[in-house]
Amino acid sequence: MREAAFVKQNKDKWSTFESALANKTNLEPDVLSNLYIEITDHLSYAKTFYPASNTAHYLNSLASQAHQKIYRTKREPKNRIISFWKVEFPMMFKQHHRELLIAFLVFIFFSFVGAFSAANEGDFVRSILGDAYVNMTLQNIEKGDPMAVYKQMGEFNMFLGITINNIRVALMAFVYGIMLGVGTLMIMLQNGIMLGSFQYFFYEKGLLWESVRTIWIHGTIEISVIIIAGCAGLVLANGMLFPGTYSRLESFKRGTKNGLKIMISTIPFFIIAGFLEGFVTRHTEMPDGLAIFIILASLALILFYYVIYPYQIHKKIPSHEN
Repeated sequence: MREAAFVKQNKDKWSTFESALANKTNLEPDVLSNLYIEITDHLSYAKTFYPASNTAHYLNSLASQAHQKIYRTKREPKNRIISFWKVEFPMMFKQHHRELLIAFLVFIFFSFVGAFSAANEGDFVRSILGDAYVNMTLQNIEKGDPMAVYKQMGEFNMFLGITINNIRVALMAFVYGIMLGVGTLMIMLQNGIMLGSFQYFFYEKGLLWESVRTIWIHGTIEISVIIIAGCAGLVLANGMLFPGTYSRLESFKRGTKNGLKIMISTIPFFIIAGFLEGFVTRHTEMPDGLAIFIILASLALILFYYVIYPYQIHKKIPSHEN
């Protein structure tokens, strides 16, 4: 990369960092520390490709000024967890909304593919959901309780089993990102097709609303967070495929680190989804209004923390890449 292009690409970050050093801009200590790491990476790059240039001298000056300030202002470890959830993660995740959108679009597209296939292939639903599940559900429909599957296990055992299984699927979506993203997209494909065929099955039986108002009590968070795990896998893949100004190894490390942060953020939501499926979804007798409230509240929670809140934090604190 030519020096002029390198400067143009990164000058806004350098200006933000310089402003923070001069106390003109307030940054969270962890944000400042991460930005400092990026500046030192740029310094290393400049020394390699533009030795003795003004750019290298400028970055060296910034790095020297920053070192003492960072370690003087860094918060105590007791605030680290709060800082992660309130600032560090939302700031980082804002940089990966593109990957989130890709994971979402792939999932939604194959959900429609699943519904379309179920509508046009007689045995498609059985091939996806399995004969045992389809037969059991048909029996439950005949008995007048189509959602009885959510009442078969004890509440706690169902909560624990579902939570563990969902986390396992999410980890697969993340780890398979190492296959240059193809593995992650396959997980999105499989789960999208499963959801589409599942919903069409109930639609065909005249039970679409019954299934939606029951299943999406827990499914709103569960499906959303699986898509977010797909985003984490694409972040990992992006670090491998598009290193930018970093070495490929350093870019891979950053992609892995950010992907892991995304995965950590999903754990509380998977616990909430497991709790809802184990303890709440089974109450199919609940009023429609209550079910709709839970579904909309779950959707609002996901949209706020992963979409709206990162934008709000991004406006308050100058952006940087992790």
